[in-house]
Amino acid sequence: MLRGRKVGLRARHEDDIPVLQAELYDDVVNYSRAAGRPWRPITPGSKESQLVVDDKDERQVPFSAVELDSGTLVGTAVLANIDDHNRSAHIGLGLLPSARGKGYGTDVVAVLCHYGFVVRGLQRLQIETLSDNTAMLRSAERNGFVREGVLRSSAWVMGEFLDEVLLGLLVQDWTPGSRS
Repeated sequence: MLRGRKVGLRARHEDDIPVLQAELYDDVVNYSRAAGRPWRPITPGSKESQLVVDDKDERQVPFSAVELDSGTLVGTAVLANIDDHNRSAHIGLGLLPSARGKGYGTDVVAVLCHYGFVVRGLQRLQIETLSDNTAMLRSAERNGFVREGVLRSSAWVMGEFLDEVLLGLLVQDWTPGSRS
């Protein structure tokens, strides 16, 4: 398990999937804002669920995020679109509604940075998020990410186009443990 101050990132367990599906995936609005593709119903227990981990896929590493003190599942995290040639990857996370507003997001981003830069030896990490996702923007910036641009009207979300913010962090600009 990778450990932060408040959360740990561990392999996805089979019993995490129904909780993540019910609280994250089946929330149509939340999923639509986070996924970048249209929501569609997935039968509980389906092996087609994107929450089921494909251990053979080298381009993404999904984690379950758990509270360190209790071991309680608080969400999901991923290092995705891993490009070993350019030594870059994208960060994503989703917190259960009961875990939001407690500083877990900032800690998850910090742990993913450690994993990307120290464990994987990457040069660049990137986050794309909706421009009104203040929690993610704050979590990224507290970990040293810099706003690099705005992708105007690039995300189709629940019947309208929304702007996305592109944030990046280079290994030489990263300061481990510098979260504020």
